[in-house]
Parts: sequence; C-alpha cells; structure tokens
Amino acid sequence: MKNQNATPRVWSTIQATARSFSRRRFLGSLGIGGAAALFAPWGVSAFARMSPRSLATLDAALAAQAGGFTLPPLPYDYNALEPHIDEATMRLHHDKHHATYVGNINTALANYPALQGRDIVDLLYHINDMPEAIRTTIRNSGGGHLNHSIFWATMGPKGGGQPVGALATAINTAFGDFNTFKQRLTAAATAQFGSGWGWLVLDGNKQLQVISRPNQDAPVMEGLAALVGVDVWEHAYYLKYNNRRADYLAAWWNTVNWESVSKRYDQARGA
Repeated sequence: MKNQNATPRVWSTIQATARSFSRRRFLGSLGIGGAAALFAPWGVSAFARMSPRSLATLDAALAAQAGGFTLPPLPYDYNALEPHIDEATMRLHHDKHHATYVGNINTALANYPALQGRDIVDLLYHINDMPEAIRTTIRNSGGGHLNHSIFWATMGPKGGGQPVGALATAINTAFGDFNTFKQRLTAAATAQFGSGWGWLVLDGNKQLQVISRPNQDAPVMEGLAALVGVDVWEHAYYLKYNNRRADYLAAWWNTVNWESVSKRYDQARGA
C-alpha cells in the first residue's frame, strides 16, 4: 500500500481509529488482504467447489489489478438462499447492481493512474483525500462494491441460528443477549430512511456497535470493521417482498453464515 506518502493528518486518523490494529491487520479485517481474508470464512468445502480461476477472481475483486476491479462470483448457487431470498433477486442483485458498481469505479479511476492498483478499502478509508472529481463515485460505487462483497460472504445456505464462541460472548456483553442484538440490528435496518444498510461493526476500541448508514456509505470510511451487514436497498428484496421490508429482514436472518461472521470478528480483533 502506498503509505509512504501519507500526510501526517491521514496517519493521525489511522492511529486514532485503528488503535491497536496493525495497518495490515486492520485493513484485512475490513475485507482486504487476498481471497483468504474475505472469503475463507466459507470454509474448505466452499473452496473445493471453486476452480483456481474463480479463486483468482475473488482475490482480484477487491484488490485492483492492471485491469481494475472485478466482480467476485457468488460462492453458492443463485437459488441457494431460497426460500428466504429468491433466485431472480440474486441474479439481478449480483449480476446487474454489483456489476454496475464495479464498472463505475473502474471508469472513475481510468484517468488517475496514481490511484490504480490500490485496494478498495484503502481508497474508501482515505475518501477525504480522493480527488474531488471522483470522490462521490468512489464513495458510492466503491462502497457498493465493498459492501456487497461482504454481503455475499456473510450469507449462505443453511444459515441462521446464532453465533457461538468469542463472537457470541461479545454480543452478549455488548447487547445483553442475542435476541436483543437481533432486535437492535433489525430496528436500525428498518428505520434507515430510503436506501442503505444495517451493520454490526467493531470499532477501534474493539467494541461491537449496531449502526445504519445511507446509500453505499461503507463503515470503513469511519474506521469501523464491518462484520455483517444487511442491504435494505429496494433492489435487495422488492421482487419477492415488494414494499415489505420487515418481512425481508425477518427472512434475511435465516441466511446469515455465523461461521463467516465469527471469523471476520476474529480477524478484526486480532485473535
């Protein structure tokens, strides 16, 4: 990463938000650092179903190469989340919406060779230092690319239930119990006006928070490690649930891959 030329202001921000995280560990916990950092939580069985080419595509998706960012393929079939999220929605959401974000960020960076090759977390973390002409595109489309990549990674067939281990303990400490946490995240996502996301994040003090953010604003822009997020843009649910966001949210909990989320939590806290 091109940290040698970082301004003192940028580095003071990193130190204030990353706290005890090393820069590599901090950015890795947010979703960068090769395919293993973001996609390994699916486990060996998921990797066994992917070709080496697919893994290379995943690795390149968030860390831009000469050809720019790429759309990571889903690690499961389009219909794998049914009946909770339907195949038609998954195809539209992944193949059209996410793909558009990838295309937009590549177009925005085309005339800025100094920014090419930097991973999407790095660009978003330094959003205020991006050129004004493309700052909004990086925020919106770059955020959309990162947010959706985390979204796909933290869902899966046979999801749902509750986390165990360190993450379960942390949730109980922060919120009292899992059901209270679930209510808090559901309420945050429900109350998000218009398009946006509900998130479970880890802050620089290694404390869990539930937040909501509009549009594609990524938690990394605030120095927060995103552990799991639910997309409440209408394109995430309108084909099946129409305007019934509450029904979609209730169904989404049945898709959460807590093993994946737990491994992201372990990465973020440096376990």
